Amino acid sequence: GFLMSQKKINLIIVGADRIARNGDVVNKIGTYSLSVLARENKVPFYVAAPISTIDVSLGSGKEIPIEERDPKEITHILGKQIAPAGAKVFNPAFDLTPHGYVEAIITEKGIIRKPFEENIKLVC
Repeated sequence: GFLMSQKKINLIIVGADRIARNGDVVNKIGTYSLSVLARENKVPFYVAAPISTIDVSLGSGKEIPIEERDPKEITHILGKQIAPAGAKVFNPAFDLTPHGYVEAIITEKGIIRKPFEENIKLVC
């Protein structure tokens, strides 16, 4: 966020693993946090993805299952356990960025702007 606050970043473009009909975006963990920082610093936040990433059968990103990674990625380092045995771990591979944080979706068929639900239908 520091570089954004110093006006050294003009815009942010991220990819997407899946996009719902309303423009919610599921992408690698940390994407949502980046979108919040962008909003706070008035930096436009764009998503670039092929049309095949958009799933019009899903009304919102809440319908997209979030894959969980192996808990050992958190509890072990170089094969050695560093967390107490039985420690509960939540290790999502993806997060959900609400469509309100997304300026536009850039695709091979053009740029999809808000309102996403209406405009996604025009290209999918």
